Amino acid sequence: MTEPSQRHHRLSEPQHVVVIGVAGSGKSTISAALAVRLGWAFADADDFHSDTSRAKMTAGIPLDDIDRAPWLSSLRDWMTAQHSVGRSTVLACSALRRRYRDVLRQARGPVTIVHLDLPAEVAAHRMQQRTNHYMPPSLLRSQLDCLEPLEPDERGFRVEATAIPQQLSADIIVGLTDEGVIFRPIPRPSRC
Repeated sequence: MTEPSQRHHRLSEPQHVVVIGVAGSGKSTISAALAVRLGWAFADADDFHSDTSRAKMTAGIPLDDIDRAPWLSSLRDWMTAQHSVGRSTVLACSALRRRYRDVLRQARGPVTIVHLDLPAEVAAHRMQQRTNHYMPPSLLRSQLDCLEPLEPDERGFRVEATAIPQQLSADIIVGLTDEGVIFRPIPRPSRC
């Protein structure tokens, strides 16, 4: 099997893809699969939260902008660090508000946002099925209330997140191709 990084032409400058959505939308699963498929560096924004923020969420207390500011800055800095060593990235991050995405777009290199969108009841069901996760289902309502859809001037697109991960990953590849982030795979020459 051909390595992912050999299957796709990429632009010469490293790119960043930020997969956003509410809790339960599949950000971590889809982003990790996408990163493997593209051969890009992957990070889950959940891993960047402070212990204090995790404790708040575990207690059912939504984070505020003061809690999120250093977290968003650390994500932006991680993307910039990856760019400076020539790596493209895929980041799983809620980034529900426009101003949060604006911070991430300050990273060095082009940033494309992929919004995993799904009905609230599906997200709630998925959250209830998770074990050992600090984000309780009770916080879903606060996330839905915060969610600001992508605006026309934001580079990115929305994907219906109810499909199976393999289909979602394929749909995102098509969207990234349409956005000019990656180019379609080059057909392998046939051997006679």
